[in-house]
Parts: sequence; structure tokens; C-alpha cells
Amino acid sequence: MSSTPSPTPVDEISWVLNPLLELPGVLHAVIATGDGLVEGASNGLGRASAERVAAMTATLHAAARAFTTAFTDAERPRLAQTVVESDLGYAVVVPAGENTSLAVFAGPDAQLGNVAYQMQIQVAALGRALASPTRQQDAATARS
Repeated sequence: MSSTPSPTPVDEISWVLNPLLELPGVLHAVIATGDGLVEGASNGLGRASAERVAAMTATLHAAARAFTTAFTDAERPRLAQTVVESDLGYAVVVPAGENTSLAVFAGPDAQLGNVAYQMQIQVAALGRALASPTRQQDAATARS
């Protein structure tokens, strides 16, 4: 009797990236912890690149928060999104719950409004999924 390996936490959370990756111009996406660890990454992004993106996401959010504080003297401003524009495209980072961020890289032709909107939809879906209790097998199913 063979058993199917249980999904890793990264596999369990990466589904949130799929709708983003279907948007025109979106090339890569990463879910990262606040301390820079990968929680999920698009298939086209290598592991080393995903780890760099996750680390930089944490750094970028910390810098954006400090930058905002320098302008406003606010203790801990809540970031809505951080956008970096380059000749290669856009890196967009949004908070995705407690100690988590969602980062997307889109080409210069991407519709940023659509990307930002879909990112918020996916963050909400991720929040609902993480807040839902794990389903338990009932006794009748477990005996079958």
C-alpha cells in the first residue's frame, strides 16, 4: 500500500499565487514571512531566487516603514503596498496577514491597478484559508 506524501506548508499556501500568475504581465510571485523566509513561490522562480526575493521583501517592508516614519513621525505605520518601478517592470509588495507579505513581479506592460486589485483579493482568500480550522475526519470515514 503506497501512501501519498503530505503536502508541505509551502505547497499548501502556494495556491494563492495561481490567479496572480494568470494576469497579463505577471511573471513571478512569492509569499514571504516577515523575517524573510519563503512560504510559497511561483513555479518559474528558482529556489535561490525565491529565497532572495523573500529576504528582500522583508528588507523592503522594513525600509518602507522606516521611510514613512521619517516623514510622519508615526511609530508603526501600516503599509498598504510598496512598489518599485524599474525598466524591467514592477515589484509590488503587500502585507498578507500576520508577519506575511505577498510579492509580485510584473513586466512594464502589466496593468498595475489590476495586479494590485487581484493581490488584495488573494490576500483576503489567504486570510480566510489560514483562519479556517483544519477539517477532521469523522469516525465513520476514519473506519472505512
